Amino acid sequence: MKVTSYAAELRSALSAALSGFSERDLARATADLVERYRQPRAARGAILSSPVRVGAYATYRMPATHAAMQRVLEDVARTGVRPRTIVDVGGGTGAAAWAAAAVFDSLESIVVLDQVVEALDLGRRLVAEASAPVLRSTRFDRALVGALPDVAADLITASYVLSELSARQITDLIDEMMARGQVAVVVEPGTPDGYERVLGVRNRFLTEGWHLLGPCPHELSCPLVGPDWCHFAARVSRSAEHRRIKGADLPYEDEKFSWVAAAAPGAFEPPARSGRILRHPVKRKGLVEFRVCQPDGSAGRAVVSRREGGRYRAARDSAWGDTLPG
Repeated sequence: MKVTSYAAELRSALSAALSGFSERDLARATADLVERYRQPRAARGAILSSPVRVGAYATYRMPATHAAMQRVLEDVARTGVRPRTIVDVGGGTGAAAWAAAAVFDSLESIVVLDQVVEALDLGRRLVAEASAPVLRSTRFDRALVGALPDVAADLITASYVLSELSARQITDLIDEMMARGQVAVVVEPGTPDGYERVLGVRNRFLTEGWHLLGPCPHELSCPLVGPDWCHFAARVSRSAEHRRIKGADLPYEDEKFSWVAAAAPGAFEPPARSGRILRHPVKRKGLVEFRVCQPDGSAGRAVVSRREGGRYRAARDSAWGDTLPG
């Protein structure tokens, strides 16, 4: 797997596309959006209800969504998935499209679906000068959950969408994704309520006979119970504009996310199962200690010592979210 990074190119495209907005207006709209997303609930109308809100969302959320999606899609690619076509549902300005183009050199077409015309318009502007041909040719089409177009794809994704939907809408969306894709990926915020939504999607996949590709190393009940939950992190470099409109000082942030990926019955051979590292490893002299979700459905402590040679060296390089070295 050869991964290309488009993060810097995306930041430049965002800066150019949003140069017409004042930082004061973007900062005010960002504050409103941050407050809205702190209270996950079904939306009565489009949250991105104006061009400045779309611009604020793209500035403060798009880099983080892009980073999380790239981390997830890299994991999916390691299972052997090589999609030619991808549909991203609720993709708005196209963060997942940029991530998919970076991860999959097999991609021939990308379609982004969203209900907000202004978000789709911005997405088109962002990819207009992209260096990757598959990004420049991305389609941005308007669609509503429950009435998605009859399109088929090797890979279908939805990121940071479920918190805006009712329970009925979530079921409809997952059913639509399963009807249209061979592999489906859902990503949500790495919060307890975000993980609860992901867990519901996981259960839906398994009920319909789909096979999990990640992050779970098994298809049994999740061994994590409150106050614990399954989530991971991706580091995001903040642009100067990003820091200013968020009132932030650090040049980076860590985006926490929860996710699940699954393949349709018979569409893809499930990969060999390896334990998933659930927290930052603790590295001590001569050993590395992990908290791991195991293929037998348990979750607990695992230790790799210097006496294990190559496995120990691999363990020293392992990080939160990786699979446990074999």
